[in-house]
Amino acid sequence: MAKSVLLLLKVMMILLFLVWVSIWVMKPTQIWTRKWKEAEDAARTTVFGSNGLDFVVYSFPIIISVMIGFVYLRFKPKEQRRRQRRSLISSLSNPIIVNSFVGVLTAMEVLVMFMFIMFLVWTFYIRVSNDFKKMMAARSLMKLSIWQYKTFRMATRCGLLAEACLALLLFPIMRGMAVFRLFGIQFEASVRYHIWLGTMMLSFATLHGGGTLFIWGIKNMLQDEILEWQKTGRIYLAGEISLATGLVIWITSLPQVRRKRFEIFYYTHHLYIIFLVFFLFHTGDRHFYMVLPAIFIFAIERLLRIVQSTPETCILSARIFPLKAIEVILPKEPRLKYTPTSIIFIKIPSISKFQWHSFSIASSSLVDDDTISIIIKCDGSWTNSLYDMIQGMPVAGPDQRAQRCIPVLVEGPYGPTSSEFLSKYDSLLLVAGGIGVTPFLSILQEISSSRRNNFPTKIQLVYIMKKSNTISILNSVLPLLTSKTTKEFNFKLKIYVTQETQSGTTLSEMIREFSQVQTINFETGSTSYAPNGYGSSVMKAAIIGFTSFLFFVLLVTFSNVFLPRPKKASSKEKNASSLVDLILTFAFFLSIVVSIIVFSIMRSRSLRKQNQLTDFKHKGKEMQASSLQSNRNLDDHELHFGARPNFHDIFSKFPNETGGSYVGVLVCGPEKMKESVASICRLSSPGSITSAQTKKPYFNFHSLNFTL
Repeated sequence: MAKSVLLLLKVMMILLFLVWVSIWVMKPTQIWTRKWKEAEDAARTTVFGSNGLDFVVYSFPIIISVMIGFVYLRFKPKEQRRRQRRSLISSLSNPIIVNSFVGVLTAMEVLVMFMFIMFLVWTFYIRVSNDFKKMMAARSLMKLSIWQYKTFRMATRCGLLAEACLALLLFPIMRGMAVFRLFGIQFEASVRYHIWLGTMMLSFATLHGGGTLFIWGIKNMLQDEILEWQKTGRIYLAGEISLATGLVIWITSLPQVRRKRFEIFYYTHHLYIIFLVFFLFHTGDRHFYMVLPAIFIFAIERLLRIVQSTPETCILSARIFPLKAIEVILPKEPRLKYTPTSIIFIKIPSISKFQWHSFSIASSSLVDDDTISIIIKCDGSWTNSLYDMIQGMPVAGPDQRAQRCIPVLVEGPYGPTSSEFLSKYDSLLLVAGGIGVTPFLSILQEISSSRRNNFPTKIQLVYIMKKSNTISILNSVLPLLTSKTTKEFNFKLKIYVTQETQSGTTLSEMIREFSQVQTINFETGSTSYAPNGYGSSVMKAAIIGFTSFLFFVLLVTFSNVFLPRPKKASSKEKNASSLVDLILTFAFFLSIVVSIIVFSIMRSRSLRKQNQLTDFKHKGKEMQASSLQSNRNLDDHELHFGARPNFHDIFSKFPNETGGSYVGVLVCGPEKMKESVASICRLSSPGSITSAQTKKPYFNFHSLNFTL
């Protein structure tokens, strides 16, 4: 019965998505234009009006699809009972393009990109072809030469391509978004889709605006048109403001600005509100309904995240590593479970009242029931401020009192819906660079402490670091290094210290030297809140459904009250563009505010039942360096100085050292390292998986983002 329900939900999602895509494909055609005009004329005389029709047809299919996706995630089995055979899907997820310009692209990504580009070409071709057929009549009306008219119309149609990119722009950055989680694509990995779509959108928008201004300048119409706020039709001034705002957002998002001046990137990105509002006034409500689903769901999700992260909690303790890095241990509800490679966002008001920063979780919910830990490398202004704040406090000792509470706000965690992305493999090859080892600490603790037999038991970690003191980050998994290899768990570590050339140093000596960490405990009596997650999937679906229905009711009501209803379907009377846009904006704003108020009341009631923060203990496995002195199991691991790993050699030896026919290769570190590993995966696992290949190791590549 459960399988039948899940299959039905999946079919409904696919059908609704195909309906939405079909509308986009058919919209440029003359058939759709003619039929849709007849439908709108008929709807104007009804109580729903053309606005209600536009919302139901253009926006509702994808909104319902997202709601079904959340329900599907709720009832989808959390664990895979048996290991699946390798399939064609696995080969599509492996890299086929690896270069420094585009990074690592899988076959699936290339296929989807190709289909989207073909859709843009189709839309542009159909629109421009129809425009050129009407060229003679339009030229005489606009008083343009042939080349001027063609340039003007092509520039206009570039605006529609920007609109198509905008319709998808916000989906990749929804942290709890159902669609991407269904495909196993996590937030930190989907951010680059947002970057690609944003770049394409602003490129088309610049061609649209630049081409229009160019023709205006030639015809000496620039001064008359550039500051015009039309009563009906396109509002040019609004489009200019929207384009200028978008360019500011894009420029400050470039890696050169984002990595060195994160604050500028962070604050200017909030100009998206101005961009979207003036986009609505420029394009009008009819075009806005096509991009509304992403904006609508993003607004709901953004406000839900604000409500979820509003209560303050405290840092329980912090550990200072020999390198400039700290481990921050936070409380959590024991019922909150998360999967390895999950991330959380934190904000510390004493450092910045607005900035949120994301970090990979280094702990496992199977090991630590009531705490969650992150490891932070302090190399930026915000992280350095946190490091200085913690380092300036006395180190905990037998007679040392706990330090004052450091208030912190926590959002998340966000991660895979299940551990299926691990359990489907026979063995794992983990490749980490520097602080990129953090998500692998969570994986190692999860697998080593789990009693489930569907996890891979053969694991190899290749850890590349600049300085030997970086090994202190492995403190929480030191017991695994001394564990004897068994059938239940086989772990091998290969360390490469690239900027040191010490000779004769053993792994146990290096661990003894750098495994000592300083621990600082903090008071927790000033707060009673422990983060309990983002909420259930069914709750998200219910809120989206309630908000959508409320928006529809308000939109229809306001349209009937403030917009005169034509007596005849063929009436050509037009309402003021700004008035229609204001009605849509107000209905949108009011419906979301009401829904968030209802959710906040429900959440506040549940928080009152939450227990006080008491007796939190970090149960992560640690080992004193003295106990490693005579442990012979450390000799099974490798330590290399002054050299980078030879990935060809590592991959060729992997079948003999670790074994496994289906190997998951997870990489987290600098882009050049990812590209090197991806290239080897592409060469080691060519083509699709066939029965003849099942006896040979097949390496399936996964990239975990080093920085957002």
